[in-house]
Amino acid sequence: MKPFLKKVALAALACAPMLAPAAYPERPISMYVSYSPGGGTDLVARAIAPYIEKYLGHGARIVVMNKPGAGGAIGFTQIANAAPDGYTIGFINTPNVITSPIERDAGFTLDKIDPLANIIDDPDGFSVRTDSPVKNLDDLAALARKRPGEITVGTTGVGSDDHLAMMLFERIAKVKLNHIPMKGAADVRTGIQGGQIDVAAMNVGEAMQAIAGSAPMRQLGSMSAKRTSLSPDLPTFAEQGYPIEMSSLRGIGAPKGLPPDVRAALVKAIDQAAHDPEFQKACVKYYAPLRYLNDKEFAAVLHKADGDFRQLWKEMPWAESARR
Repeated sequence: MKPFLKKVALAALACAPMLAPAAYPERPISMYVSYSPGGGTDLVARAIAPYIEKYLGHGARIVVMNKPGAGGAIGFTQIANAAPDGYTIGFINTPNVITSPIERDAGFTLDKIDPLANIIDDPDGFSVRTDSPVKNLDDLAALARKRPGEITVGTTGVGSDDHLAMMLFERIAKVKLNHIPMKGAADVRTGIQGGQIDVAAMNVGEAMQAIAGSAPMRQLGSMSAKRTSLSPDLPTFAEQGYPIEMSSLRGIGAPKGLPPDVRAALVKAIDQAAHDPEFQKACVKYYAPLRYLNDKEFAAVLHKADGDFRQLWKEMPWAESARR
């Protein structure tokens, strides 16, 4: 190219408008829920998704997808092993997201998930049918001593908060219960309503939601440090002589390695969604106690919990094979 023409071409390129990068998101985002439809996590996911869409902008669309099974490990694996492009996010629940990889080769490890924010913190509890003779934890312990290994307890899976709570109760009360792992809180609720299980080990908020829907259930106690604002009349386990504290954090994570601008957009949109008054009203409706933690706070809590549960595994391995 002649020098004159080359200069003209370069000048034209310099004056040409820069092509703007494509706005994120360009296609639907998959939000995975590792438990059955209708459970506490599923309801919160479907409640917050429209608000994340709103604050992401660009016509964002989020598709909630349920992947129940293996105590949540199937869904967590889907999140952890997805392409880190911002089109796969999902709810990660403690302690399952921590305990599954400690117990076995779960298909994922905690360090493959990028915590973006925590949304909910729901204390654990035990519930029975309203026609059960069990009115409190002492009654449950007494019945379990009469019928060792016969009292069935439904949980959301091996290594779940519900399962660990059941094991701690066994240790303190010196009893043996019959663990029935299920795919999610909705299945546990169905099991207690139909009389297939004797005790539903489920979070207080989820139990309250079921009771509000006319489920014939009675709560025996809350595993919170003090009486939960969800139900001030419900005594804690510690008040009844069983010092057990256990709860489930429900937050949002993504595969590690997101592009910085995409990650920043998601973190900001989730923060705005979690603080939206309309979303918070929905949480009240679903008896889902809010506990917002930003990405750094959530990561710190998960890191500490990982150390705590690794120590608990040494003292009290929760794998079913280890209990035989």
